[in-house]
Amino acid sequence: MTVADDLTLRIARFTDLDAATLYRLLRLRVDVFVVEQGDAYPELDGRDPQPGTVHVWLSRGDEPVAYLRILDDTDGVARIGRVVVAADARGLGLAGRLMSAALDHIGDRPSVLAAQSHLADFYRRYGYEVTGPEFLDGHIPHLPMARPAPR
Repeated sequence: MTVADDLTLRIARFTDLDAATLYRLLRLRVDVFVVEQGDAYPELDGRDPQPGTVHVWLSRGDEPVAYLRILDDTDGVARIGRVVVAADARGLGLAGRLMSAALDHIGDRPSVLAAQSHLADFYRRYGYEVTGPEFLDGHIPHLPMARPAPR
């Protein structure tokens, strides 16, 4: 058994998250995006509690080790964001497991994301293509990417 084998995939809407779980998910996001990457930005952007938002994560017991969220954009397109893996769990394919779960959940809807530029090839493996010029989100270069609805 590998370290990644003892993880549980969880999917929930905001109203289904208890306070302790929500705290752990937000702490993981802040630990990586704000602290580790040194990018002070408004992590709590008001989208987490929206009715269409779905939280997807892998946990070891109660502790999340990888996470992403799926948002409903106003045009009916799904938006994947906040893809994060804890530092001590990287290199185990967890982001890939989350992306597969997210795309299963999204189904035949088109989806978009803003990829950190150095991760564009990772997202290409899931059918995403760059749709515009690189931009800074905080101080980190990102690329807009889209995946059309599967045929």
